[in-house]
Amino acid sequence: MQPLPVGKGKPEDAEMRSVPGASSGCAVSRNRSSRPFAQLIEDGGASAGGDVGGHPSEFFRGAHFLAAEGATHTLRIETDDAELLAPLIVREIEGTGDRDAVSPYGYPGLTVVGDRVRSNDRIAAGSANASEGGGDGWLDPATVDWHRTELVSVFIRHRLDLVPFAGAGERNVVQIADPALKPKSRPTDRRQVRRNLEAGYTVELIPGAETSAAQRAAFLDLYEQTMRRTAAAERYFFGAAYFDRLWPSERTWMALATDPEERPAAASMAAVSDGYLHYYLSGSSDSHLADSPMKNVIARLIELSGELGLPLNLGGGITAGDALEEFKRGFANRSLAWCTSEIVCDPDRYAELSADRDAGGFFPAYRA
Repeated sequence: MQPLPVGKGKPEDAEMRSVPGASSGCAVSRNRSSRPFAQLIEDGGASAGGDVGGHPSEFFRGAHFLAAEGATHTLRIETDDAELLAPLIVREIEGTGDRDAVSPYGYPGLTVVGDRVRSNDRIAAGSANASEGGGDGWLDPATVDWHRTELVSVFIRHRLDLVPFAGAGERNVVQIADPALKPKSRPTDRRQVRRNLEAGYTVELIPGAETSAAQRAAFLDLYEQTMRRTAAAERYFFGAAYFDRLWPSERTWMALATDPEERPAAASMAAVSDGYLHYYLSGSSDSHLADSPMKNVIARLIELSGELGLPLNLGGGITAGDALEEFKRGFANRSLAWCTSEIVCDPDRYAELSADRDAGGFFPAYRA
């Protein structure tokens, strides 16, 4: 299947466009003053890939990540001013003939593409997080015609650097170690890092594609120990096959800390995407917790972020202000809101499926 061409200029008069792979499968008549519309392209997210509107190895929209996450479609939205693309996982709603969709894990978000967009100051200034002082997004999802997607709802995980949707909600606050700002760390953390180094701990930084089978197995063991220790939900036990798909991605690294006996103590997968080095998934050994070797891992990744000239996204806590957030805050010199959008595409059907369901704030309510 050929990816849908993007970023094409629009003539002044109406046009007829046949959309390859769109869920409606029909030609669409568009006037410049008509309502923005959304469609699905069944291409595994390829049309929203990292080489669209950015570096070809953007991790969260790269081919390796989308395959690991099981992305099924690209969401394409066309407005008079812009074209937006995002990878999605389209899912059946059990017991119905309906479907909904969710972004892959992490920060895949939407990409705005096209020559006619790059010079549009309104779009650039109105995209939250796009620059200092960026405001609310410029495109209201309520103005978009969603019926061609045939979805009941969509949950979008936005990028850190670009939030084009108005009304996006703050899901979490992530901690950033930015090499462009004065570095920050607690004296206690610095002492712990030094003690570990003096005791014989080391941290090796290995490009993802060069990691050995033994190193990958060590990482998986450390990660799963951490998931069991924190009583993580089953969905966070990604498994060896998931990580084996990710390690070959460009601009990924394993930061692996070993103790004086060269036993794995802590490790992190780091990846570059959309102007950040991301501390993506990590883990530490139960038997090494007293030495906090993860502090040495983070210290090495902060060095890498300086070498790359990219801020390090340490992520946030599980809940606001928890111990994990406080740990990460000790290495951060700024913070940033991470936003998501909860979009009801078919209000009537959403209401039917959610009737009498106590969702407790969960979206979509019918999956609570």
